[in-house]
Amino acid sequence: MERDGDQLSAPPALKTQGLRFLHVTGWYIIFSCILLYVVFQKLSTLLRALRQRHLNQAAPALEPDIVVKQQEALAAARLKMQEELNAQVEKHKEKLRQLEEEKRRQKIEMWDSMKYKKASGRRQSWAFYFISHPETKIDRKPLRGGGSNPLSGEGGPSSGG
Repeated sequence: MERDGDQLSAPPALKTQGLRFLHVTGWYIIFSCILLYVVFQKLSTLLRALRQRHLNQAAPALEPDIVVKQQEALAAARLKMQEELNAQVEKHKEKLRQLEEEKRRQKIEMWDSMKYKKASGRRQSWAFYFISHPETKIDRKPLRGGGSNPLSGEGGPSSGG
């Protein structure tokens, strides 16, 4: 039984290690808790001020007069931007029309120059002339006599047989 009494009177090892840990690090724990409390108080004050500022900024926007003015200003800005865009589109269309007119004019000039034999090559000028005047026919002489056919195997008038 004495043995049981000795065990009860002696502090357990776990308990002594825990006390030693608190004895060594206790002041650090206390200072860190105080520091956390101070930081939490500062942050909560800042968050309250930030919320209040946000509510103050949002409150005037809910007034009908201000909302109507903002919507009108937004609509006017959109209209102005649309008008500018339309003006740019019209300028672009006009530029494209001018380019098409210039191309058409150049084609007409080229056609006229080909038609009146102002072109640089004889073949081109004749080709364009006959394309533009389909009623014109060329009187050509046949290259061979009327009775000769080189594929038939018969001798023609020049075969001297």
